[in-house]
Amino acid sequence: MIVVNLDVMMAKRKMTLSQLSEKVDVTLANLSILKNNKARAVRFSTLEAICAALDCQPGDILEFVPDRESGA
Repeated sequence: MIVVNLDVMMAKRKMTLSQLSEKVDVTLANLSILKNNKARAVRFSTLEAICAALDCQPGDILEFVPDRESGA
């Protein structure tokens, strides 16, 4: 499963969700869905904007966590 560590990067950069929303021009609701691991997909353009605003790499935000049952 893919885990979104957006909250971790925001904390490291001392940025609120509202501030990030303004910088990347994505609604607060959509960023909240992403931050809370409820998103089913993310556009590359959105990921690019988030990475630019937080000065990070996609791997700093997205993490693959193997499924314990399947061992994948």
